[in-house]
Amino acid sequence: MDHLEALLQDEVFKHFLALTKIPRESGSERAVSDYCVQFAKKLGLEVIQEPSMNVIIKKPASSGYEKHPTVILQGHLDMVCVKKDDYAFDFETQAIPLVLDGDTLKTEGTTLGADNGIAVAMIMAILESKTMQHPPIQALFTVEEETGMGGVMSLEPSNLSGDMLINIDAEEEGVILASCAGGVNNILEWPIKWQKPTMTEAFSLKIQGLKGGHSGIEIDKMRANAIKLAGRTLQTLMKTISFELVSVEGGEKMNAIAKFATMTLLVHPEAVALLEETVSKLSQQFRGEYLGSDAEVQLALVKAEVPEKCFDSETTKAVAEGLCLMPFGVQSMSSTIAGLVESSSNLGVLTTEEEIVKLTNSVRSSIVSLKDEISDRAAMIASLTSAKWYQISDYPAWAYREISPLRDLMTAVYEKRFEEPLKVDAIHAGLECGFLSEKLGDIDMIAMGPNMHDVHTPYESVSVSSVKRVYEFLCDVLEQIR
Repeated sequence: MDHLEALLQDEVFKHFLALTKIPRESGSERAVSDYCVQFAKKLGLEVIQEPSMNVIIKKPASSGYEKHPTVILQGHLDMVCVKKDDYAFDFETQAIPLVLDGDTLKTEGTTLGADNGIAVAMIMAILESKTMQHPPIQALFTVEEETGMGGVMSLEPSNLSGDMLINIDAEEEGVILASCAGGVNNILEWPIKWQKPTMTEAFSLKIQGLKGGHSGIEIDKMRANAIKLAGRTLQTLMKTISFELVSVEGGEKMNAIAKFATMTLLVHPEAVALLEETVSKLSQQFRGEYLGSDAEVQLALVKAEVPEKCFDSETTKAVAEGLCLMPFGVQSMSSTIAGLVESSSNLGVLTTEEEIVKLTNSVRSSIVSLKDEISDRAAMIASLTSAKWYQISDYPAWAYREISPLRDLMTAVYEKRFEEPLKVDAIHAGLECGFLSEKLGDIDMIAMGPNMHDVHTPYESVSVSSVKRVYEFLCDVLEQIR
Protein backbone atom coordinates (compact mmCIF):
# COMPACT_ATOMS: atom_id res chain seq x y z
CA MET A 1 0.00 0.00 0.00
CA ASP A 2 1.52 3.39 -1.02
CA HIS A 3 1.17 6.53 1.06
CA LEU A 4 -1.67 7.93 -1.07
CA GLU A 5 -3.68 4.72 -0.70
CA ALA A 6 -3.02 4.82 3.03
CA LEU A 7 -4.84 8.15 3.18
CA LEU A 8 -7.99 6.27 2.20
CA GLN A 9 -7.99 4.85 5.71
CA ASP A 10 -8.02 8.30 7.34
CA GLU A 11 -11.40 9.41 8.68
CA VAL A 12 -11.20 12.81 6.94
CA PHE A 13 -9.16 12.14 3.80
CA LYS A 14 -11.24 9.14 2.72
CA HIS A 15 -14.11 11.60 2.21
CA PHE A 16 -11.92 14.19 0.51
CA LEU A 17 -10.49 11.62 -1.91
CA ALA A 18 -14.03 10.56 -2.77
CA LEU A 19 -14.93 14.19 -3.50
CA THR A 20 -12.00 14.53 -5.93
CA LYS A 21 -13.73 12.00 -8.19
CA ILE A 22 -16.97 14.01 -8.43
CA PRO A 23 -17.39 17.05 -10.73
CA ARG A 24 -18.00 20.12 -8.58
CA GLU A 25 -17.09 23.22 -10.49
CA SER A 26 -19.20 26.20 -9.47
CA GLY A 27 -22.55 25.90 -11.22
CA SER A 28 -22.19 22.14 -11.73
CA GLU A 29 -22.73 20.83 -8.20
CA ARG A 30 -25.73 18.55 -8.70
CA ALA A 31 -23.66 15.35 -8.62
CA VAL A 32 -21.80 16.27 -5.43
CA SER A 33 -24.99 17.60 -3.83
CA ASP A 34 -26.75 14.30 -4.57
CA TYR A 35 -23.72 12.45 -3.19
CA CYS A 36 -24.04 14.29 0.13
CA VAL A 37 -27.76 13.55 0.29
CA GLN A 38 -27.15 9.83 -0.19
CA PHE A 39 -24.37 9.97 2.42
CA ALA A 40 -26.82 11.38 4.96
CA LYS A 41 -29.50 8.83 4.13
CA LYS A 42 -27.07 5.95 4.60
CA LEU A 43 -26.35 7.27 8.09
CA GLY A 44 -30.05 7.63 8.83
CA LEU A 45 -29.75 11.39 9.34
CA GLU A 46 -32.31 14.04 8.49
CA VAL A 47 -31.34 15.78 5.25
CA ILE A 48 -32.70 18.68 3.22
CA GLN A 49 -31.66 19.40 -0.36
CA GLU A 50 -32.69 22.88 -1.37
CA PRO A 51 -33.65 23.78 -4.96
CA SER A 52 -30.28 25.58 -5.28
CA MET A 53 -28.53 22.26 -4.40
CA ASN A 54 -27.52 23.44 -0.91
CA VAL A 55 -27.55 20.46 1.47
CA ILE A 56 -28.44 20.56 5.18
CA ILE A 57 -27.80 17.49 7.34
CA LYS A 58 -28.89 17.30 10.98
CA LYS A 59 -27.26 15.02 13.55
CA PRO A 60 -28.75 14.69 17.06
CA ALA A 61 -26.63 15.40 20.11
CA SER A 62 -24.64 12.73 21.89
CA SER A 63 -26.16 11.38 25.08
CA GLY A 64 -25.94 14.07 27.76
CA TYR A 65 -25.39 16.87 25.21
CA GLU A 66 -29.04 17.34 24.22
CA LYS A 67 -29.39 20.73 25.95
CA HIS A 68 -26.06 22.09 24.78
CA PRO A 69 -25.97 24.88 22.14
CA THR A 70 -26.65 23.73 18.59
CA VAL A 71 -23.63 24.16 16.31
CA ILE A 72 -23.81 24.73 12.56
CA LEU A 73 -20.76 23.40 10.68
CA GLN A 74 -20.44 25.00 7.26
CA GLY A 75 -18.42 24.63 4.07
CA HIS A 76 -19.08 24.95 0.34
CA LEU A 77 -19.27 22.12 -2.19
CA ASP A 78 -17.92 23.91 -5.25
CA MET A 79 -14.33 24.51 -6.28
CA VAL A 80 -12.42 26.71 -8.70
CA CYS A 81 -11.39 24.59 -11.69
CA VAL A 82 -8.14 25.92 -13.16
CA LYS A 83 -5.31 24.00 -14.84
CA LYS A 84 -1.90 24.70 -16.29
CA ASP A 85 -2.11 26.08 -19.81
CA ASP A 86 -0.41 23.04 -21.36
CA TYR A 87 -2.12 20.39 -19.21
CA ALA A 88 -4.87 18.33 -20.89
CA PHE A 89 -7.62 17.77 -18.33
CA ASP A 90 -11.43 17.76 -18.17
CA PHE A 91 -12.88 18.59 -14.74
CA GLU A 92 -16.29 17.26 -15.77
CA THR A 93 -15.14 13.75 -16.63
CA GLN A 94 -11.80 13.10 -14.89
CA ALA A 95 -10.89 12.58 -11.25
CA ILE A 96 -8.46 15.17 -9.91
CA PRO A 97 -4.94 13.66 -10.26
CA LEU A 98 -3.63 13.61 -6.69
CA VAL A 99 0.04 13.61 -5.73
CA LEU A 100 1.29 13.06 -2.18
CA ASP A 101 4.71 14.65 -1.68
CA GLY A 102 5.74 14.04 1.91
CA ASP A 103 3.24 15.96 4.01
CA THR A 104 1.89 17.90 1.02
CA LEU A 105 -1.14 16.81 -1.00
CA LYS A 106 -1.25 18.45 -4.43
CA THR A 107 -2.02 17.60 -8.07
CA GLU A 108 -0.21 17.15 -11.37
CA GLY A 109 -1.38 20.45 -12.87
CA THR A 110 -4.87 21.43 -11.69
CA THR A 111 -6.48 23.06 -8.71
CA LEU A 112 -6.82 20.58 -5.85
CA GLY A 113 -10.25 21.49 -4.52
CA ALA A 114 -9.10 21.47 -0.90
CA ASP A 115 -10.80 24.86 -0.98
CA ASN A 116 -13.37 23.86 0.19
CA GLY A 117 -13.47 20.08 -0.09
CA ILE A 118 -11.46 19.67 3.10
CA ALA A 119 -14.25 21.41 5.03
CA VAL A 120 -16.85 19.10 3.56
CA ALA A 121 -14.67 16.07 4.35
CA MET A 122 -14.16 17.14 7.97
CA ILE A 123 -17.87 17.67 8.48
CA MET A 124 -18.70 14.33 6.88
CA ALA A 125 -16.24 12.62 9.24
CA ILE A 126 -17.97 14.25 12.23
CA LEU A 127 -21.40 13.25 10.95
CA GLU A 128 -20.20 9.68 10.45
CA SER A 129 -18.44 9.31 13.81
CA LYS A 130 -20.08 7.03 16.37
CA THR A 131 -17.64 7.74 19.17
CA MET A 132 -17.09 11.49 19.49
CA GLN A 133 -19.13 13.52 21.97
CA HIS A 134 -20.87 16.58 20.57
CA PRO A 135 -23.87 18.92 20.86
CA PRO A 136 -26.68 18.97 18.25
CA ILE A 137 -25.04 19.50 14.86
CA GLN A 138 -26.45 20.94 11.66
CA ALA A 139 -24.17 20.66 8.65
CA LEU A 140 -24.60 23.22 5.89
CA PHE A 141 -23.03 22.55 2.48
CA THR A 142 -23.55 25.48 0.12
CA VAL A 143 -23.02 25.81 -3.64
CA GLU A 144 -21.67 28.46 -6.04
CA GLU A 145 -19.55 30.13 -3.37
CA GLU A 146 -16.71 30.74 -5.79
CA THR A 147 -18.81 32.55 -8.40
CA GLY A 148 -20.73 35.01 -6.27
CA MET A 149 -22.06 33.06 -3.27
CA GLY A 150 -25.24 32.09 -5.03
CA GLY A 151 -25.92 29.16 -2.70
CA VAL A 152 -25.83 31.07 0.57
CA MET A 153 -27.79 33.91 -1.03
CA SER A 154 -30.59 31.48 -1.85
CA LEU A 155 -30.44 29.69 1.52
CA GLU A 156 -33.83 29.28 3.20
CA PRO A 157 -33.20 30.28 6.85
CA SER A 158 -36.15 28.23 8.13
CA ASN A 159 -34.33 25.03 7.09
CA LEU A 160 -31.70 25.32 9.82
CA SER A 161 -31.07 26.98 13.14
CA GLY A 162 -28.21 27.15 15.60
CA ASP A 163 -26.58 29.07 18.42
CA MET A 164 -23.06 28.98 17.00
CA LEU A 165 -21.57 28.56 13.53
CA ILE A 166 -18.13 27.29 12.54
CA ASN A 167 -17.16 28.04 8.95
CA ILE A 168 -14.24 25.85 7.76
CA ASP A 169 -13.17 27.96 4.79
CA ALA A 170 -10.01 29.56 6.19
CA GLU A 171 -6.52 28.56 5.09
CA GLU A 172 -4.10 28.94 7.98
CA GLU A 173 -3.71 26.67 11.00
CA GLY A 174 -3.44 28.45 14.32
CA VAL A 175 -5.57 31.35 13.13
CA ILE A 176 -9.32 31.82 13.43
CA LEU A 177 -11.14 34.55 11.57
CA ALA A 178 -13.64 36.86 13.19
CA SER A 179 -14.50 39.15 10.26
CA CYS A 180 -14.12 39.34 6.48
CA ALA A 181 -14.44 41.73 3.58
CA GLY A 182 -17.53 42.33 1.53
CA GLY A 183 -17.44 42.69 -2.23
CA VAL A 184 -19.15 43.27 -5.55
CA ASN A 185 -18.44 42.51 -9.21
CA ASN A 186 -18.44 45.38 -11.69
CA ILE A 187 -19.22 44.44 -15.28
CA LEU A 188 -18.04 46.65 -18.15
CA GLU A 189 -19.22 45.98 -21.70
CA TRP A 190 -17.71 47.81 -24.63
CA PRO A 191 -19.87 47.63 -27.81
CA ILE A 192 -17.95 46.33 -30.82
CA LYS A 193 -18.06 48.07 -34.17
CA TRP A 194 -16.84 45.52 -36.69
CA GLN A 195 -15.15 46.24 -40.00
CA LYS A 196 -13.39 44.31 -42.73
CA PRO A 197 -9.63 43.94 -42.18
CA THR A 198 -7.30 46.07 -44.26
CA MET A 199 -4.14 44.35 -43.04
CA THR A 200 -2.95 40.90 -44.02
CA GLU A 201 -0.57 39.54 -41.36
CA ALA A 202 -2.42 38.00 -38.38
CA PHE A 203 -0.88 37.11 -35.02
CA SER A 204 -1.97 35.76 -31.68
CA LEU A 205 -0.19 37.73 -28.95
CA LYS A 206 -0.15 35.76 -25.69
CA ILE A 207 0.65 36.93 -22.17
CA GLN A 208 1.60 33.85 -20.18
CA GLY A 209 3.76 32.38 -17.43
CA LEU A 210 2.00 34.19 -14.58
CA LYS A 211 1.23 32.66 -11.18
CA GLY A 212 -2.31 33.97 -10.82
CA GLY A 213 -3.87 33.26 -7.45
CA HIS A 214 -6.82 34.04 -5.22
CA SER A 215 -7.86 37.65 -5.74
CA GLY A 216 -8.35 38.13 -2.00
CA ILE A 217 -5.65 36.00 -0.40
CA GLU A 218 -2.85 36.68 -2.91
CA ILE A 219 -3.76 40.25 -3.91
CA ASP A 220 -1.02 41.68 -1.65
CA LYS A 221 1.74 39.57 -3.22
CA MET A 222 2.22 42.09 -6.05
CA ARG A 223 1.66 39.51 -8.79
CA ALA A 224 0.94 40.59 -12.33
CA ASN A 225 -2.54 40.50 -13.82
CA ALA A 226 -2.56 39.40 -17.45
CA ILE A 227 -5.66 41.46 -18.32
CA LYS A 228 -4.04 44.61 -16.96
CA LEU A 229 -0.90 43.81 -18.95
CA ALA A 230 -3.04 43.29 -22.05
CA GLY A 231 -4.35 46.84 -21.69
CA ARG A 232 -0.83 48.19 -21.32
CA THR A 233 0.32 46.16 -24.31
CA LEU A 234 -2.45 47.52 -26.50
CA GLN A 235 -1.69 51.09 -25.41
CA THR A 236 2.00 50.64 -26.23
CA LEU A 237 1.19 49.16 -29.63
CA MET A 238 -1.17 52.05 -30.39
CA LYS A 239 1.71 54.48 -29.84
CA THR A 240 4.18 52.37 -31.82
CA ILE A 241 2.56 50.61 -34.74
CA SER A 242 -0.52 50.56 -36.93
CA PHE A 243 -2.62 47.45 -36.20
CA GLU A 244 -6.17 46.10 -36.17
CA LEU A 245 -7.55 44.24 -33.16
CA VAL A 246 -9.66 41.12 -33.71
CA SER A 247 -10.26 39.90 -30.15
CA VAL A 248 -8.94 40.10 -26.61
CA GLU A 249 -9.45 37.44 -23.95
CA GLY A 250 -8.06 36.84 -20.48
CA GLY A 251 -8.52 35.14 -17.13
CA GLU A 252 -10.70 32.21 -16.11
CA LYS A 253 -12.49 33.09 -12.87
CA MET A 254 -13.76 36.40 -11.54
CA ASN A 255 -12.19 35.76 -8.14
CA ALA A 256 -8.78 34.70 -9.46
CA ILE A 257 -5.95 36.98 -10.58
CA ALA A 258 -5.83 36.58 -14.37
CA LYS A 259 -2.76 34.51 -15.27
CA PHE A 260 -3.09 34.62 -19.06
CA ALA A 261 -4.44 36.83 -21.83
CA THR A 262 -4.56 36.56 -25.60
CA MET A 263 -4.95 39.28 -28.23
CA THR A 264 -5.46 38.52 -31.91
CA LEU A 265 -4.34 41.35 -34.17
CA LEU A 266 -3.40 42.24 -37.73
CA VAL A 267 -0.53 44.31 -39.12
CA HIS A 268 0.86 45.21 -42.54
CA PRO A 269 3.64 42.89 -43.79
CA GLU A 270 6.23 45.64 -43.54
CA ALA A 271 5.34 46.15 -39.84
CA VAL A 272 5.93 42.56 -38.71
CA ALA A 273 9.53 43.19 -37.70
CA LEU A 274 8.55 46.25 -35.63
CA LEU A 275 5.75 44.24 -33.98
CA GLU A 276 8.19 41.48 -33.01
CA GLU A 277 10.68 44.02 -31.66
CA THR A 278 8.01 45.85 -29.64
CA VAL A 279 6.64 42.63 -28.15
CA SER A 280 10.14 41.48 -27.22
CA LYS A 281 10.84 44.78 -25.44
CA LEU A 282 7.53 44.63 -23.57
CA SER A 283 8.24 41.08 -22.47
CA GLN A 284 11.59 42.15 -21.01
CA GLN A 285 10.00 45.22 -19.44
CA PHE A 286 7.29 43.22 -17.69
CA ARG A 287 9.81 40.67 -16.39
CA GLY A 288 11.80 43.51 -14.91
CA GLU A 289 8.77 45.04 -13.26
CA TYR A 290 7.71 41.74 -11.68
CA LEU A 291 11.16 40.28 -11.04
CA GLY A 292 10.38 39.47 -7.41
CA SER A 293 6.78 38.34 -7.76
CA ASP A 294 6.08 37.05 -11.30
CA ALA A 295 9.45 36.68 -13.01
CA GLU A 296 8.21 34.08 -15.53
CA VAL A 297 5.87 36.51 -17.30
CA GLN A 298 6.39 36.54 -21.04
CA LEU A 299 4.77 37.74 -24.24
CA ALA A 300 4.71 35.38 -27.22
CA LEU A 301 3.71 35.95 -30.84
CA VAL A 302 2.19 33.12 -32.87
CA LYS A 303 1.04 33.33 -36.50
CA ALA A 304 -2.74 33.17 -36.93
CA GLU A 305 -5.27 32.98 -39.72
CA VAL A 306 -6.58 36.22 -41.16
CA PRO A 307 -10.17 36.69 -39.92
CA GLU A 308 -13.17 38.02 -41.81
CA LYS A 309 -13.67 41.00 -39.48
CA CYS A 310 -11.90 43.10 -36.87
CA PHE A 311 -12.65 45.95 -34.45
CA ASP A 312 -12.75 49.46 -35.82
CA SER A 313 -10.24 51.95 -34.39
CA GLU A 314 -12.74 53.51 -31.96
CA THR A 315 -13.52 50.14 -30.38
CA THR A 316 -9.84 49.27 -30.07
CA LYS A 317 -9.08 52.64 -28.45
CA ALA A 318 -11.99 52.34 -26.00
CA VAL A 319 -11.05 48.82 -24.87
CA ALA A 320 -7.35 49.59 -24.54
CA GLU A 321 -7.93 52.78 -22.53
CA GLY A 322 -10.58 51.14 -20.37
CA LEU A 323 -8.28 48.24 -19.43
CA CYS A 324 -5.41 50.62 -18.68
CA LEU A 325 -7.54 52.84 -16.47
CA MET A 326 -9.21 50.06 -14.46
CA PRO A 327 -7.69 49.79 -10.97
CA PHE A 328 -5.94 46.55 -10.07
CA GLY A 329 -4.36 45.41 -6.83
CA VAL A 330 -4.38 46.70 -3.27
CA GLN A 331 -6.25 50.01 -3.03
CA SER A 332 -5.92 50.62 0.73
CA MET A 333 -4.48 48.97 3.83
CA SER A 334 -6.22 48.84 7.21
CA SER A 335 -5.22 51.56 9.65
CA THR A 336 -6.34 49.44 12.63
CA ILE A 337 -5.16 45.90 11.79
CA ALA A 338 -1.50 45.68 10.81
CA GLY A 339 -0.89 44.00 7.48
CA LEU A 340 -4.57 43.63 6.54
CA VAL A 341 -5.62 44.64 3.04
CA GLU A 342 -8.62 46.92 3.47
CA SER A 343 -9.76 47.24 -0.14
CA SER A 344 -8.70 45.88 -3.51
CA SER A 345 -9.67 45.56 -7.14
CA ASN A 346 -9.08 42.60 -9.47
CA LEU A 347 -9.55 42.16 -13.21
CA GLY A 348 -10.90 38.61 -13.35
CA VAL A 349 -12.30 37.67 -16.77
CA LEU A 350 -12.17 39.38 -20.16
CA THR A 351 -14.05 37.99 -23.18
CA THR A 352 -14.80 39.01 -26.74
CA GLU A 353 -18.35 38.15 -27.71
CA GLU A 354 -20.35 38.78 -30.86
CA GLU A 355 -21.38 42.33 -29.95
CA ILE A 356 -19.33 43.27 -26.89
CA VAL A 357 -16.00 43.01 -25.10
CA LYS A 358 -16.88 42.12 -21.50
CA LEU A 359 -14.76 42.64 -18.37
CA THR A 360 -15.53 41.33 -14.87
CA ASN A 361 -13.94 43.42 -12.10
CA SER A 362 -14.04 42.05 -8.54
CA VAL A 363 -13.91 44.65 -5.75
CA ARG A 364 -13.39 43.71 -2.10
CA SER A 365 -13.42 45.90 0.99
CA SER A 366 -14.08 45.67 4.69
CA ILE A 367 -15.46 49.23 4.52
CA VAL A 368 -18.61 49.74 2.46
CA SER A 369 -17.80 53.31 1.46
CA LEU A 370 -14.45 52.25 -0.03
CA LYS A 371 -16.10 49.41 -1.94
CA ASP A 372 -18.50 51.97 -3.38
CA GLU A 373 -15.68 54.41 -4.17
CA ILE A 374 -13.75 51.86 -6.23
CA SER A 375 -16.94 50.83 -8.01
CA ASP A 376 -17.69 54.48 -8.75
CA ARG A 377 -14.31 54.70 -10.46
CA ALA A 378 -15.20 51.67 -12.59
CA ALA A 379 -18.49 53.35 -13.53
CA MET A 380 -16.68 56.57 -14.48
CA ILE A 381 -14.16 54.63 -16.58
CA ALA A 382 -17.06 52.96 -18.34
CA SER A 383 -18.60 56.34 -19.07
CA LEU A 384 -15.32 57.79 -20.33
CA THR A 385 -14.72 54.83 -22.66
CA SER A 386 -18.33 54.40 -23.90
CA ALA A 387 -18.95 51.12 -22.05
CA LYS A 388 -22.05 49.85 -20.32
CA TRP A 389 -21.56 49.36 -16.55
CA TYR A 390 -23.55 47.29 -14.06
CA GLN A 391 -22.99 45.25 -10.92
CA ILE A 392 -23.64 41.64 -9.86
CA SER A 393 -22.96 39.47 -6.79
CA ASP A 394 -22.90 42.18 -4.15
CA TYR A 395 -22.12 40.51 -0.83
CA PRO A 396 -21.82 41.95 2.69
CA ALA A 397 -18.84 42.12 5.00
CA TRP A 398 -18.83 40.11 8.23
CA ALA A 399 -18.43 42.50 11.14
CA TYR A 400 -16.30 41.71 14.19
CA ARG A 401 -18.33 40.60 17.23
CA GLU A 402 -17.17 42.13 20.49
CA ILE A 403 -18.57 39.34 22.69
CA SER A 404 -18.07 35.78 21.42
CA PRO A 405 -18.24 32.78 23.76
CA LEU A 406 -17.29 30.55 20.80
CA ARG A 407 -14.16 32.56 20.11
CA ASP A 408 -13.23 32.52 23.79
CA LEU A 409 -13.74 28.75 24.01
CA MET A 410 -11.67 28.04 20.90
CA THR A 411 -8.88 30.25 22.18
CA ALA A 412 -8.80 28.40 25.51
CA VAL A 413 -9.00 24.93 23.93
CA TYR A 414 -6.23 25.72 21.46
CA GLU A 415 -3.86 27.12 24.06
CA LYS A 416 -4.37 24.09 26.31
CA ARG A 417 -3.97 21.62 23.45
CA PHE A 418 -0.98 23.17 21.67
CA GLU A 419 0.55 25.29 24.45
CA GLU A 420 0.66 28.40 22.28
CA PRO A 421 -1.81 31.24 21.64
CA LEU A 422 -4.48 31.07 18.96
CA LYS A 423 -4.41 34.12 16.68
CA VAL A 424 -7.71 35.90 16.04
CA ASP A 425 -7.62 37.71 12.71
CA ALA A 426 -9.62 39.24 9.86
CA ILE A 427 -9.38 38.31 6.17
CA HIS A 428 -9.58 40.31 2.98
CA ALA A 429 -11.29 37.50 1.09
CA GLY A 430 -15.06 37.29 1.08
CA LEU A 431 -16.55 34.49 3.17
CA GLU A 432 -20.12 33.28 3.31
CA CYS A 433 -20.20 34.44 6.94
CA GLY A 434 -21.45 37.87 5.85
CA PHE A 435 -24.58 36.42 4.29
CA LEU A 436 -24.95 33.85 7.07
CA SER A 437 -24.98 36.58 9.71
CA GLU A 438 -27.74 38.32 7.74
CA LYS A 439 -29.72 35.12 7.16
CA LEU A 440 -29.42 33.61 10.65
CA GLY A 441 -29.44 36.72 12.81
CA ASP A 442 -27.05 37.48 15.65
CA ILE A 443 -25.27 34.13 15.65
CA ASP A 444 -21.87 33.57 17.29
CA MET A 445 -19.53 32.66 14.43
CA ILE A 446 -15.89 32.06 13.53
CA ALA A 447 -13.99 30.68 10.52
CA MET A 448 -11.08 28.22 10.67
CA GLY A 449 -9.11 25.82 8.51
CA PRO A 450 -5.82 23.97 7.88
CA ASN A 451 -2.72 25.17 6.06
CA MET A 452 -3.34 25.56 2.33
CA HIS A 453 -1.25 27.28 -0.30
CA ASP A 454 -1.85 28.77 -3.78
CA VAL A 455 -5.59 28.14 -3.81
CA HIS A 456 -7.35 28.92 -7.09
CA THR A 457 -4.15 28.03 -8.97
CA PRO A 458 -2.75 24.79 -10.47
CA TYR A 459 -0.22 24.83 -7.62
CA GLU A 460 -2.81 24.51 -4.85
CA SER A 461 -1.75 22.25 -1.97
CA VAL A 462 -2.77 21.30 1.55
CA SER A 463 -0.78 19.95 4.50
CA VAL A 464 -1.93 16.48 5.53
CA SER A 465 -0.69 16.81 9.11
CA SER A 466 -2.32 20.23 9.44
CA VAL A 467 -5.68 18.82 8.36
CA LYS A 468 -5.41 16.14 11.03
CA ARG A 469 -4.47 18.62 13.77
CA VAL A 470 -7.22 21.07 12.84
CA TYR A 471 -9.79 18.27 12.70
CA GLU A 472 -8.81 17.01 16.15
CA PHE A 473 -8.95 20.58 17.47
CA LEU A 474 -12.45 21.01 16.01
CA CYS A 475 -13.62 17.76 17.60
CA ASP A 476 -12.18 18.91 20.92
CA VAL A 477 -14.07 22.21 20.67
CA LEU A 478 -17.36 20.46 19.88
CA GLU A 479 -16.90 18.18 22.86
CA GLN A 480 -16.43 21.17 25.20
CA ILE A 481 -19.24 23.42 23.99
CA ARG A 482 -21.66 24.07 26.81
